[in-house]
Amino acid sequence: MDRHLLPRAADDAGHLYVDRARIDREDGAIVVWDQEGKIPVPAATLSVLLLGPGSTITHAAVLLLAEVDCLISWVGECEERFYAAGSPDRGAGNLLRQARAWADPVNHLAVVHRMYAKRFGQPIAAGTPVAVLRGREGLRARAMYAVQSTTHGVPWARRTAGGRDWVSADPINRAISAAHVTLYGVVHSAIIGAGFSPALGFIHTGSSRSFVFDIADLYKDEVAVPTAFQVVAESTQDVEGRVRTACRGAFRSARLFDRIVADIDAVIGSPLEPGDDQPHLWDPPTEVAS
Repeated sequence: MDRHLLPRAADDAGHLYVDRARIDREDGAIVVWDQEGKIPVPAATLSVLLLGPGSTITHAAVLLLAEVDCLISWVGECEERFYAAGSPDRGAGNLLRQARAWADPVNHLAVVHRMYAKRFGQPIAAGTPVAVLRGREGLRARAMYAVQSTTHGVPWARRTAGGRDWVSADPINRAISAAHVTLYGVVHSAIIGAGFSPALGFIHTGSSRSFVFDIADLYKDEVAVPTAFQVVAESTQDVEGRVRTACRGAFRSARLFDRIVADIDAVIGSPLEPGDDQPHLWDPPTEVAS
């Protein structure tokens, strides 16, 4: 655990990652105990607490974090994998925004266009079919891999995603897959922490992590893939472990966790009207007499 990253009372900490430590409660603060001693962290400064390997937390600390609506997530080393999370009572505003955009065909396509516009760095013409955008994405991805190969001097043939090809995959493909898995863990934690559903994807569908894949695609070309090529350029030994370590630093330098929620807000659009996320009884649509 990097003690220098722990928030002070005056900081707007947002999220805190802790590993190899014990978390307890003292009055209105959680206390992080490690081999060097204890550090109090005001609970009100936190919106997400990420618990990494070797961390434990007391019942009293969980109660305090629940009182201040702080999400607790259990993750891998430096957020590289997402395992589980608690559910703070933050209202359903963001989930409703996402569900409404997902369920309406016009808004759904608008979100897809905004996602591709962010990835391509240029606006998407209204009415452009998704199939056309996927074709552009494929051409762009091949060009990006070629540029990274030339820049880093790493031979490149084609992308193999892993699975049964993992053992036979070359080092750069294994490195890219490891970088993507690490990225998915960070994105998943941010999505859950902000109250969105990881399952309601707009481009990807059919997975409990469809929206995770959607949002992760916004950062693969910028951070994950270049990091993978750089690691393989240095050595082809232990690429998976070294990529995970390198990605942690790259994500931190890019302030990725802080950017994800803002980017989700931008692509989802259509903020709810005041009071739309307040609890109320459902009434069926009024039937029109024929």
